[in-house]
Amino acid sequence: MPQAVLGLFGLVALVALVEILPRIGVVPREYFPTSSGIGSALADLVGQGEFWTAVLDTLQGWALGLAIAAVAGVVLGILIGSSRFTRELTASTIEFLRPIPSVALIPIAILLFGTDIESKLLLVVYASFWQVLIQVLYGVQDVDPVAQDTARAYGLGRWARVRYLIWPTALPYVMTGLRLAAAVALILAVTSELVIGNPGLGKLLATAQSGGAIATSYAIVVVTGILGVLVNVVFRVIERRALSWHPSQRGELPA
Repeated sequence: MPQAVLGLFGLVALVALVEILPRIGVVPREYFPTSSGIGSALADLVGQGEFWTAVLDTLQGWALGLAIAAVAGVVLGILIGSSRFTRELTASTIEFLRPIPSVALIPIAILLFGTDIESKLLLVVYASFWQVLIQVLYGVQDVDPVAQDTARAYGLGRWARVRYLIWPTALPYVMTGLRLAAAVALILAVTSELVIGNPGLGKLLATAQSGGAIATSYAIVVVTGILGVLVNVVFRVIERRALSWHPSQRGELPA
């Protein structure tokens, strides 16, 4: 049976389970609405302009933060990874900064920017940047040393080596980093809206929760999940197209 069909069956089973459990009293219905109740609340949300404004606010912060993190991660990853001296110089700094949770920066973001979009971007960029940087560093280090020596022997300059040697080798790692960073960026965008109060789905969720709109709260959670799936699907498609020449992707492409 195709994987997509199995996945659809699993989703239908989950919806049915959420519908049944509150009705038979396994979970309290006042705090765990049925699937039909969540669907009804979602339908109401779709008809509201405030909801679509929140979606756009979340996507704006996500896209802008991801773009900044991607450019910075790729450029710094190539610059640092291309030299053994810079790799060793920055290794301890990277290992110190990378494990710091982005949510730990929330007080700093609030002090610096309040509820402006810059506070959201601070969290999104910080979390996403490391996903891209680490993958690019791995990709640059994966370049064949013999190919590097050959390129130098033929007189290729630094830019030519980056373009024709380092970039093709690192591109699969870059695409993996971007796909991981896209998911992380969405998580941090919603988190900042929920905690800091930036405009977006997170703030809409906090408002619904504080107002006792339980079904609406679950509906917004479902929307964030749908966005996460769409982001992952889009970046997988981009990855397959960008790496259509790569052996790792040839088996996944349709004939």
